[in-house]
Amino acid sequence: SLTGVLVAQMLGAQPYIVNAVAGEPVLSHHYLLYAGLGAIAALLGIVLMRAVAEMETLTRRLPVQPSWRPVLGGFLLIPLAILTPQVLSAGHGALHLDLEYGLPLSFLAAIFVMKSAASVVSLGFGFRGGLFFASLFLGSLLGHIYADLIAWGAGTAIIDPQNAALVGMAAFAVAVVGGPMTMAMLVLEATHDFSLAGAAIAASLVTTTIVRETFGYSFSTWRLHLRGETIKSARDVGWIRTLTAGRMMRRVERASPAAMSIAEFRRTFPLGSTSRVVLIDEQDHYAGIVQTARAYADGLDPAAAIGTLAIHRNHALLPDADIKAVMSALDAADADELAVIDTHRAVLGLLSEPYVRRRYAEELDKAQRELFGEH
Repeated sequence: SLTGVLVAQMLGAQPYIVNAVAGEPVLSHHYLLYAGLGAIAALLGIVLMRAVAEMETLTRRLPVQPSWRPVLGGFLLIPLAILTPQVLSAGHGALHLDLEYGLPLSFLAAIFVMKSAASVVSLGFGFRGGLFFASLFLGSLLGHIYADLIAWGAGTAIIDPQNAALVGMAAFAVAVVGGPMTMAMLVLEATHDFSLAGAAIAASLVTTTIVRETFGYSFSTWRLHLRGETIKSARDVGWIRTLTAGRMMRRVERASPAAMSIAEFRRTFPLGSTSRVVLIDEQDHYAGIVQTARAYADGLDPAAAIGTLAIHRNHALLPDADIKAVMSALDAADADELAVIDTHRAVLGLLSEPYVRRRYAEELDKAQRELFGEH
């Protein structure tokens, strides 16, 4: 980031920043009011994130080609844009406009609702982008509305609307994007007011605590979660996704036919030679796993096929399954070991639960050491 700023300055580019001036001084009792603003921002941020997910689910059910969904979404945005252009784009110009001028409460509330709806429609119908600057814009509106409602209820101004707009901007962005200290520093950069930055930190910490405890995700992580990724921490994703069944398995060079008799199996695999044997059928497809000791149990017909003793016939792993999926599959099958097969059910290898658990613990410990700078 520092290098990017220096290069931009050398080339004469003017960085885009939020220009704002702090209002009245922040007093001690204001922190409680701003904490309440943080709680409201958290709840509304969760509603917005869930609304985007629900809209995406709804649009997938429509009998419309994916490439045409943004067109349909654009038509839905037309009536909102006719009412006010502030719902379009990310709200860069509107943010400065609303911060500088004292707009009526009803107008601010209407813009907040319409901008939220426009964001939900845009992302739900496949428009590119996210909610970073839109969350700043919505948060500034929310803070302004919050200050006006308190003033209306108390009959006099309690907190400065300009300050509340800046704190709301930070708090709502934290609810959606995350990064409480980053957003507080954004307020400090815009105003150079340390007391207001402290209020922004207080509101942001309340927001991030509520979102983490009740929802668990920022918007970007939530979208990954909707696509099947259940990891909450971004630093875990890399090694989780690369540690696959194909990389961890013990290769099986030659599987045994399930039609082999138990007597022949005993001659081929004496007790102590191996603990498990993978079986295949006449088409060389996976047919289950036999525990060697089970083939030596009393009362078995030596002429019977060894395939009759096979277990986990319908449970196997694909080579691209990550370690989380592997552990879930082992738990679901209540298995100590599962075969790894390709899409044609040809046997590739064998993977045991103790080895998977050990590899997971090793990689987790390695990630923790890297996080804390230990080598």
